[in-house]
Amino acid sequence: MAHNDRVNDPADAFAALLTPEGRGLLDSLRDHDPARELATATRLRREHPAELVSAALGQARLRQRAAAKFGPGDAYRMYFTPNGVEQATRASVATYRAGRFAALGVRHVADLCCGIGGDAIALARAGVRVLAVDRDPLTCAVARANAEALGLAGLIEVRCADVTEVDVSPYDAVFADPARRGGRGRVFDPEAYSPPLSWAVGAARRTPYAALKIAPGVPHEAVPDDAEAEWISDGGDVKEAVLWFATGPADPAGAGGGASSGVSGTGAGPGVGSGSGGPAADGARTPAPVPGGRRATLLPSGASLAGTGLPDPPAGPVGRYLYEPDGAVIRAHLVADVAAALGGRLIDPTIAYITADEPTPTPYATPYEITDALPFNLKKLKALLREREVGHLTVKKRGSAIEPEELRRKVKPRGPNAATVFLTRVAGAPAMLTGRPVRG
Repeated sequence: MAHNDRVNDPADAFAALLTPEGRGLLDSLRDHDPARELATATRLRREHPAELVSAALGQARLRQRAAAKFGPGDAYRMYFTPNGVEQATRASVATYRAGRFAALGVRHVADLCCGIGGDAIALARAGVRVLAVDRDPLTCAVARANAEALGLAGLIEVRCADVTEVDVSPYDAVFADPARRGGRGRVFDPEAYSPPLSWAVGAARRTPYAALKIAPGVPHEAVPDDAEAEWISDGGDVKEAVLWFATGPADPAGAGGGASSGVSGTGAGPGVGSGSGGPAADGARTPAPVPGGRRATLLPSGASLAGTGLPDPPAGPVGRYLYEPDGAVIRAHLVADVAAALGGRLIDPTIAYITADEPTPTPYATPYEITDALPFNLKKLKALLREREVGHLTVKKRGSAIEPEELRRKVKPRGPNAATVFLTRVAGAPAMLTGRPVRG
């Protein structure tokens, strides 16, 4: 029975996990049930040091959490910290961004505030050499171990340093992911990021290309004039915003330059396209950053919509079809572009629901066929659902104070049929719209 020396601090605990004994212990915990952790720990402590068992069980929990972001194939070979799991970029988003860097001809990136190395891994897999920098020694050790575990150590150099002291001038590009959490939780002021957004912008302007990851709720007025702001969603959930800078030679790898609209590479008009994925899904066909531009990118399809500066669309009566724009489209203030492509209008000047009289395929909004558009009345809604034997009820809200679960409890849906109810406003008045998703 092999025993390691006592593990007294996080760095030692992590180092112990990299030993043959630690790796073997972690492998044995891949499918362990957290509900049986006490019994598992008791059993393992008969054969391994208690400190190593504790570290391995903690790492096993982190790997299980990380599988949703990185996929089980990578997550169960990688190492994590609690903050690293929480703050790391989802692999699909990192892969898309790495592809966009590679399409710009970038071959060497300074990854500042690299964390556990999620973005560095995606960049390396895209053939880009990476200097990954973080100031926390444990985080750097984890990032270095991840590069080794995934066979990417030849492309990723991990450096433990203050990112503000790194000379980025030798690099093709900077990627920076400033910390947006403090001792009291999330930080919303970009100047309270660590390091501040203003410092990151300054670093971005010192290389030919740069991308700065920021919170998706960033105010549009905080976006520098020389940056393209891109909002990215994955599976319908908005994950992040990115500020892109291009101060170097445009489009060395043929990514395309200048303003663009519609799905990248499809040739479709603004807002219209199949959204079927293909090369656009890894950023390879997204145009070069446009200073002052706004873009919404939807994963996993890779559909990418660039704004054309349209004014807010008009509001009008509810038509046969209702379109719910993707969150990235809403955050990027590109609802007008989608409405124009659909030949649609808003149901209310303050509500981001688009309505139209004819169906038009678009990757940027989910379409519904509306069967009823009525002033809000709980009794009428309950009677309507009972009459149509609706037992599977989806409730969506925008501009309504009523919570979906509260409504569901009150109407008590029963029956074999399904319907979607929208609690919203139409022409300034509370309204309820019922319908069903458009298939195909």
